[in-house]
Amino acid sequence: MTSSTDPFSASIIPFEVPEQMRALAEKGVSQARDSYAKFKDAAETHNGTIEAVFTSASKGASEYNAKLIEFFKANTSSSLDFAQELFGVKTPAAALELWTSHARKQYETLTTQAKELAELGQKVASETVEPIKASAAKYYKPAA
Repeated sequence: MTSSTDPFSASIIPFEVPEQMRALAEKGVSQARDSYAKFKDAAETHNGTIEAVFTSASKGASEYNAKLIEFFKANTSSSLDFAQELFGVKTPAAALELWTSHARKQYETLTTQAKELAELGQKVASETVEPIKASAAKYYKPAA
């Protein structure tokens, strides 16, 4: 093969990028850097938001579980007290009266406990979504 047909032996022709192409490339790189910076900031903010949500949810779940245990102890104690009183009853009429009284108290107690649990659940849910709402308010401001 002769050197005149060998494309690699030809001298390298200097290549200059036209100014418009260079400006366009620089603008693209600049926009990419800006977009990356915004994405990075948003990701870091969202990571913080997610951590806050999980922390709040964990705290709320602990409160809720503690309340459930408190109610369980109170209800168990009430049932044991009722059983002890029932063993001391002498007549069927007294047993029926005790049973009715205990059932009424239990109904009132369970109604109160259900209301407390519902309120606590609502409070926990509100506190858990608060970091999400705060984060969303930063990024999605309503149109004026």
